[in-house]
Amino acid sequence: MIPVPGFEGRRIAVFGLGRSGLTAARALKAGGALPVLWDDSVSSRMQAEAEGFDVEDLTSADWSGFAALVLSPGAPLTHPEPHWTVDKAKAAGVEIVGDIELFARAIAALPEGKRPKVVAITGTNGKSTTTALIGWMLKQAGMTVHVGGNIGIGVLALPPPTPGAVYVIEVSSYQLDLTTSFAPDVAMLINMSPDHLDRHGGMEGYVAAKRRIFQAQTASQTAIVGIDDDWSMAIEQELTAARHRVIRVHANMRGILIGRPEHTVVAGTDGLIFEGSRVAELTHARSLPGRHNAQNAGFAYATAITLGLTQNQAAAFLLTFPGLAHRMEHVATLGRVRFINDSKATNADAARQALSSYDRSFWIAGGRAKAGGIDDLEDLFPRVAEAFLIGEAAGPFAARLGETPHRICGDMATAVKAAAEAAAATGRDEVVLLSPAAASFDQYPDFEARGEAFRAAVLALGAVPASAS
Repeated sequence: MIPVPGFEGRRIAVFGLGRSGLTAARALKAGGALPVLWDDSVSSRMQAEAEGFDVEDLTSADWSGFAALVLSPGAPLTHPEPHWTVDKAKAAGVEIVGDIELFARAIAALPEGKRPKVVAITGTNGKSTTTALIGWMLKQAGMTVHVGGNIGIGVLALPPPTPGAVYVIEVSSYQLDLTTSFAPDVAMLINMSPDHLDRHGGMEGYVAAKRRIFQAQTASQTAIVGIDDDWSMAIEQELTAARHRVIRVHANMRGILIGRPEHTVVAGTDGLIFEGSRVAELTHARSLPGRHNAQNAGFAYATAITLGLTQNQAAAFLLTFPGLAHRMEHVATLGRVRFINDSKATNADAARQALSSYDRSFWIAGGRAKAGGIDDLEDLFPRVAEAFLIGEAAGPFAARLGETPHRICGDMATAVKAAAEAAAATGRDEVVLLSPAAASFDQYPDFEARGEAFRAAVLALGAVPASAS
């Protein structure tokens, strides 16, 4: 745990007792604060009371006595409308922070020579894989590395800072909205496409939230920015004009350098070019297939070089990455059919990355559709041998697929069985791809549970796990 100083003896309101909220309360208490907790869930409040926390109904509390509100990233700050705790905090002049901001203050409170390095990753798609890949590469180089944030362990639950350590932190737009002083040594924006627009009031608000990852950086710190979408490119140009230290990452299928080579990584599906020289081959990186993973590799390579790894080390460690569960994960093989778990693809843009990685696939899609559904994937429909649709979106997705072969299966087990049989019937090497292009919440608590349901259904068919093949 990372104790949070600066609030000694002061009451701090903490709303939302999920992973980040309860961890923040523990870290504040360890730093000498007096956290006051509340959650709409009775079971969450009971857990907090069992740990000895002060649980108080914040709807009737005296907010003038609070030094800050720690808001769960799941509670809206501004849109569709501010959470009631936000209104109460603002009316009382109480600052609103999140766990990432508390982490930033804990690091900043350390003497300069004892501060660890912080690497922060955000983007619409690819941030979890990039976070895990960077953590893997730095660990292979013998560094003390702690990986967490929006992936795995809440940031304040990570081990306390030590000199020379590196924190590799995935941060979401919700978390960034609650930061003011967060200043990572290396901050990166992988890409942006429309997502979470209801929570940010539209694309402009979403872009502004992502932009906050760079807001407090100094001239000695590094920004790494993808330049493959207009929103990210505009931010890169803004940072460069302000003489920020910037490395650009350009994902290009053919690995062709476009524009100036200085401080640029070109990520092709076969390898990486850095400042005009070919530095890494990706054809043998089995856990990094496709254009999107080449982009992830480009960001990881740039980070590794920035933190002192040699080019040869960075290139070698890329190839040994074992991959991440639920992100283009090869889970099993049955005969000539491979089963790929890309449950993390909760929107169309993420599913595009997976569909683009295969010439053809038997596609399992559906769930709770986001705005636009699969409209933006129409150009990839010719790559779909057949689609097998599940969840609330099955009907709308079927209508959008039109003449592309598809069937409504409803649940995961039915879809997996039908897709496996259809793929095996061709007698060819085939891929059954779970890349839902939709949220999981209609049938599962999260994308991890959905991915595990896919894995279980595949193994129930007698498929051989990838780890054993």
